Amino acid sequence: MVIFRTAVFSFILLNLSITTAQEAEWKSATATYSTETDGSIITEGACGYGDLHKATYGKYSAGLSSLLFNRGRTCGGCFELRCVDHILWCLQGSPSVIITATDFCPPNYGLPADYGGWCNFPREHFELSEAAFAKIAERRADIVPVQYRRVKCTRNGGLRFTLSGSSYFYQVLIANVGLDGEVVAVKVKGSKTGWIPMGRNWGQIWQCNINLKGQPLSFEVTSSSGKTVASYNVAPPNWQFGQTFEGKQL
Repeated sequence: MVIFRTAVFSFILLNLSITTAQEAEWKSATATYSTETDGSIITEGACGYGDLHKATYGKYSAGLSSLLFNRGRTCGGCFELRCVDHILWCLQGSPSVIITATDFCPPNYGLPADYGGWCNFPREHFELSEAAFAKIAERRADIVPVQYRRVKCTRNGGLRFTLSGSSYFYQVLIANVGLDGEVVAVKVKGSKTGWIPMGRNWGQIWQCNINLKGQPLSFEVTSSSGKTVASYNVAPPNWQFGQTFEGKQL
């Protein structure tokens, strides 16, 4: 009987721990929105994706304040947001929306953090596309309190590699990243080289100083969760700068 009670008590504690952990996933922040003609953020941003529709991230995107942006490491990451604690502006039922981090919301220290300087450090703030904001709050609101949590990214197809640079300055933009959405390490390999580590140039654009022209290219990508995937001979020997190629998904 004592053993049975102990087991039951342990089971209850375990369930409470799991529930607490799940509840702790939600964190507090604020959100505003940026207006575009079709309700989305489609212009060049600090992550380097360019047109977000071509990058497959579409309408539901956001710029992040300094703390969340983490110097570009969070680019491509997915967040679930819901508007909370505002009867006037939050939509009924607190519906949520999933967005992709695609830009940086710069601080404005000329304005107070509670009015205008919403992206000032160390605030946690999301500058949503208008389409994403309208999923959780009234468009008339200027700023709303939200809760957010990290979620896995659901992507169609494989990783996308867009090539740019010059003869001895080679860059690749990595987009359409699944799982946690964040890329933390990249290697490239030509037919005449071994695996060459690349450095982050900015956002999710990675670089190395080597001439890879005329060689088929392979890529090894590691996500922030630690998973690594290698895509062999993604680009053919006659690849050109500006082209995009598709590899394996994480």
